[in-house]
Amino acid sequence: MRRDVFQAIADPVRRDIIQLLSQKTLSINEIAHQFDVSRPAISKHLKILNECGIIDIQQQGRERYCLIRPKSLIPAFLWVEQYQSLWEEKIDSFEAYLKQLQAKSKNDNKNE
Repeated sequence: MRRDVFQAIADPVRRDIIQLLSQKTLSINEIAHQFDVSRPAISKHLKILNECGIIDIQQQGRERYCLIRPKSLIPAFLWVEQYQSLWEEKIDSFEAYLKQLQAKSKNDNKNE
């Protein structure tokens, strides 16, 4: 099965793993200790992240270490970025609406 970055970030546990690995390289055991799910479940998530090209897994002695490949996240970033102006417009509109409500509330309180 061919996997892509969107499959990698679709699961919240995988997003949390990406966040952890964005800070430093960790062993599989160190990653597994951060979650309340089974070690096999973490291994499955790591396998998917590896297949998607988000992480590399390297053997060092008896340990296997995971490191992030940040460039592989660029397609997801670009996809989200195209909607940034839309979100900003909606947020600005909502902020203006809240200001209108606050102004109306102040006027109503003055008139009481």
